[in-house]
Amino acid sequence: MLHAIFVVPFGMQTSLRFVRATSKLADVRLAVISQEKASKLPADIRQSIVAFHQIEDALDSNSLEKAVRVLAEQLGGRVDRLIGILEQLQEPLAKVREKLGIRGMALQTATNFRDKAQMKDVLRANDLPCAAHALATTADEALKSAENIGYPLIAKPPDGAGAKNTVRVETREQLVSYMRSIPPTKAAPLLLEEFIRGEEYSFDTVTVGGEHVFHSISKYFPSPLEVMESPWIQWCVFLPREIDHAEFADIRAAGSKSLDALGMVTGLSHMEWFRRSDGSIAISEVGARPPGAQFTTLLSYAHDTDFYSAWAELVVHERFAVPERKYSCGAVFLRGQGAGQVASVRGLEEIENELGELIVEARIPKVGSPQASSYEGEGYIILRDPDSEVVKAGLRKLLKSVRVHLGDPATTARSDA
Repeated sequence: MLHAIFVVPFGMQTSLRFVRATSKLADVRLAVISQEKASKLPADIRQSIVAFHQIEDALDSNSLEKAVRVLAEQLGGRVDRLIGILEQLQEPLAKVREKLGIRGMALQTATNFRDKAQMKDVLRANDLPCAAHALATTADEALKSAENIGYPLIAKPPDGAGAKNTVRVETREQLVSYMRSIPPTKAAPLLLEEFIRGEEYSFDTVTVGGEHVFHSISKYFPSPLEVMESPWIQWCVFLPREIDHAEFADIRAAGSKSLDALGMVTGLSHMEWFRRSDGSIAISEVGARPPGAQFTTLLSYAHDTDFYSAWAELVVHERFAVPERKYSCGAVFLRGQGAGQVASVRGLEEIENELGELIVEARIPKVGSPQASSYEGEGYIILRDPDSEVVKAGLRKLLKSVRVHLGDPATTARSDA
């Protein structure tokens, strides 16, 4: 019987799917650490865990260590696994594991994945293709580095996640303006990165005992940065069924070599990469955790399996049953145009008539609900079919046809009358 602790700072819907999957594993006694009260957990999860501890800051490794020690006593004196899915948690978790002798990802590996400047240093040292970059601790350093890299470029924190505080900088003046609001310091440096023009993809992998046993490739359109820059843009992720042909041979080789260089032993990783117009590839960054934005759900549909449970099995029992890729699938993320509450959703009837058989999951925005704060938007629609071209055409139809309008629902209802 293994004793595992899951750190879940807040009870977000996606986070809880991973907790629930872990709680159902055989031969595991599960405890939870959270910044919220136990009463915030769904009843089925509360009933399936054996211990709970609330702390103020789950990202503080000292607080986390104290909580783990408390729960260890309740678990019979030992903890076998300490896990969590958030990008920001990976270093604190690794620090506590190292301090308490808990099996799992090492601190050096977690830092290689979390610190995006260090990550690119490691990749470049191993002759792997990645964007040119520089780390600046002062404004002068940043301006000099920007001249060397060339405009346009990307400015972001080296420990960013989900494109937070990530912007495209076209000119010196824009960089100066960015640094007025987020000045670079030794404690909080600024990462400047080459702006790569090309098609953007992901490369998601599963590694067990140092062997890369599974990979998935997805394509974004438009790119995540464009989505962040234009909140009204609806965007999608497309998973082709066919990913093992020659077109992707270069990223399969570079992706595996990158994981080796960064120190991945056992875990699920999410890599962002580009295909330039000349055909060459460049790795943007890699996260040593499950991907966000419904990716785990999409992986589940493409392989007709539960990837939430597969991840839990991987990080707790260190085993993974490699599934067959049976389908192509994709998701369109519905983002409102305007500001305020969801006032109307248009185009659904047309989509249901034309694509109904392809739709396997949807979260349709409800009129009156507040504007979303996440880049994922107000809702999503997922399509699936064995034929990649059928899914691709369906996604394009969705992007053009469905519109979420924000504003005053009462005013919209009167104008539609």
